[in-house]
Amino acid sequence: MNVREAETGFAFRVVAWQKRHGRNHLPWQDTQDPYRVWLSEIMLQQTQVVTVLGYFDRFVARFPDVTSLAHASLDDVLGLWSGLGYYSRARNLHQCAQQVVAQFDGVFPQQAQILETLPGIGRSTAAAIASLCFGERVAILDANVKRVLTRVLGFDADLAQASSVNALWSAATGLLPTGRNAAAAMPRYTQGMMDLGATVCFPKKPDCGHCPVQRDCVAQAAGDPQHYPVRSRKLKRSSQSIWLLWAQSQSGAVWLTKRPTPGVWAGLHCLPLFDSEEEMRAVLPASLQGRLRPQAAFLHVLTHKDLHLHPWRLDVAEQTVQWDAGQWVSAQTWPGLGLPAPIRKLLQNDATAAAN
Repeated sequence: MNVREAETGFAFRVVAWQKRHGRNHLPWQDTQDPYRVWLSEIMLQQTQVVTVLGYFDRFVARFPDVTSLAHASLDDVLGLWSGLGYYSRARNLHQCAQQVVAQFDGVFPQQAQILETLPGIGRSTAAAIASLCFGERVAILDANVKRVLTRVLGFDADLAQASSVNALWSAATGLLPTGRNAAAAMPRYTQGMMDLGATVCFPKKPDCGHCPVQRDCVAQAAGDPQHYPVRSRKLKRSSQSIWLLWAQSQSGAVWLTKRPTPGVWAGLHCLPLFDSEEEMRAVLPASLQGRLRPQAAFLHVLTHKDLHLHPWRLDVAEQTVQWDAGQWVSAQTWPGLGLPAPIRKLLQNDATAAAN
């Protein structure tokens, strides 16, 4: 099916379905506040809704608007983000807020083309903000929408190629609502496309019987929706072994360093990392070597990398040991810092065990 054949009634069916069956209960929906929409869009990148909900509520409670976020410290932002992953999103979020305040007096631009110039906002995110909040007639093309559109259109060009992605952008634009009410329909249409991908057009076993655009769908008619989208290039998984120096005083203070950018857990506070046990031991004086105690190694899975973590515990009576980089952080302070999820879990589990 070509785009023109799908234009008649397609957008109308998506809008009508979203009104009756789409998601309307999430805290960033039924609002035209670009701050909340922007925040949710960034948090939802590579992250499931159920995970984002708690983070979103805590973030809005702490930073209710873009100005309060812009004036916060990066450590405070990373502290709230800790555990959500993909920490470059948090750094870009902070930079974007500062730029909105500095360049636009704390008011988000209404055009996707301008929004796209801000840190961390790509073409699809910019279009989501502009269409949901301001009714601009622009298409989104996140992973869910790519799946919906490639199936509906029978679009089997390889999305590993930039030219194919550009062609899909053009197709998505051709399906947008038209006419005098297009701007009014855009928020519902955009949300409907998101909802279709999230709740009906699943990657595996799509629920075609409840899809409002089933009649338009080339993939469903052919009986092979899971063939779409087509992407030839797959990212290869890698693995890395990391040794952690876990130095802790009797008071519960831990020695933390701030991770460099770029790199794993960039910008976060972390136990010192080493590529080998020998490298870790090399930073310790001979008097402390005998105090090192290996802890149970564990696996932490990132999107495209497996981290094999080997923590070694070093208990000291007082905070007298110092290294070239980092500082002692009290037991009252470290929980509020931006920590990598596995480091936070390691320290929290130990604190809970000590309290019991």
